[in-house]
Amino acid sequence: MSGPLVTIVTPSFNQGSFIRATIESVLSQDYPLVEYIIMDGGSTDETASVVKDYASRLTFISEKDRGQSHAINKGFQMARGGVVAWLNSDDLYLPGSVRTAVETLENSPAAGAVYGDGYLIDHSGQILCRFPCTEAFNLWKLVYLSDYILQQTVYFRRDVLDQVGYLDEDLHYTMDWDILIRIGMRYPLEYIRKYMGCLREYPGAKTSTGGALRIRELRDMLARHTGTRYSPGYIVYGLDTYHQIWCRKIEQLFTPTLRPLSTMAQSAIRFGAGLIIGQTISRSQGLYSDGWAGRLLRYMLPPGNGQLIIEGSLPGWGHLIG
Repeated sequence: MSGPLVTIVTPSFNQGSFIRATIESVLSQDYPLVEYIIMDGGSTDETASVVKDYASRLTFISEKDRGQSHAINKGFQMARGGVVAWLNSDDLYLPGSVRTAVETLENSPAAGAVYGDGYLIDHSGQILCRFPCTEAFNLWKLVYLSDYILQQTVYFRRDVLDQVGYLDEDLHYTMDWDILIRIGMRYPLEYIRKYMGCLREYPGAKTSTGGALRIRELRDMLARHTGTRYSPGYIVYGLDTYHQIWCRKIEQLFTPTLRPLSTMAQSAIRFGAGLIIGQTISRSQGLYSDGWAGRLLRYMLPPGNGQLIIEGSLPGWGHLIG
């Protein structure tokens, strides 16, 4: 079969209970030109014994690293593929994901990367729901407001990564958002309306345990790209995290006899945070989920050539709000 070699890198550390399912989801793909590299950080659990069952079909390197981003970059530097991706050792690819990505990249030569729809799954692998945020490529929203792209569905052109640089190894929670912004500022990202991957959500997952440290990293990463310390994305993600921290603190501080007061205080915090988050999401860009544009609409495009045409329509009574 003709087509590019696709290299998949899995960073791993002590996730032996999940890694077999991850490996199976890669090796069962129907696209035949796949190179699979597992970069393990020196796991002390059953990871090595699980991977041994697939030794002839993948490359397994187990050695100390400086974190997930460093492990992924080491894998990318070894990669022979013209298309590369990474899949965490507790997440999954869905059948046909690699073939779909390759076909879309071949049909979209301007795209720097592609991404698709996916699911959230629980500890046991049961589907919880569709990943709710995914939408068509919107550079302003990606830079300023939201990481709406499910990393488990993303495939990169290798030469594009060589141009923009690999993962920022100083980032431990937001490296996927950062690399997507850096690529999106130079190339369009192509959205594939097919289910391609699964993100496993459970209490011990890294994103779930990041807390305030994750939000501080997110704030600084977005500040580099936006030039503003308090971007809409920082407000949304920050309040979503900090209001939970504040509620836990209140729960700990109030004695059982003051539980009604504690409940009222937590409800007020949740209400206030939800209100600010909702207003920030709906008003920051000026582009609404029902297709309406506000009086001020912020939009960004990667560099390009040719004529720019903006089209839209109003209902028959639209002149009344002009």
